[in-house]
This record gives sequence, structure tokens and C-alpha cells, in this order.
Amino acid sequence: MSRPIIDIDECTGCGICVDACTHDVLDIVQDKAIVINEDACAACGDCMEECPMAAIVEIEEE
Repeated sequence: MSRPIIDIDECTGCGICVDACTHDVLDIVQDKAIVINEDACAACGDCMEECPMAAIVEIEEE
């Protein structure tokens, strides 16, 4: 199973990743993207691909 990891130092809080995620995994809190529903992540990579700051990576977990 994959999960998104957000580099909050690189995140500008633009919300593009939130809009790209069709599974409601991410939200903007205090001007930064955060994972709010990790279990819903489908590991599609849309948030990662759309982030203009390359602040999101997906890591594989067992």
C-alpha cells in the first residue's frame, strides 16, 4: 500500500493537490497540504503529478 508524504517546507498551500485528489485524502490546514484520510488513498499519483512544487511523494508500505 502506498501513502502520500508531503514536504511541508516545499508546500505553498496552493490546493492543487487537494483538487486533484478524487478520494478526499488531502486538505489545506494552516496554509499547508496535509493527509486527512490516509486509508482512502488509492495511490493513483494524481496529487503528486499535479503539485507544482514537487512537494509530494508516495512511499510504499506493507
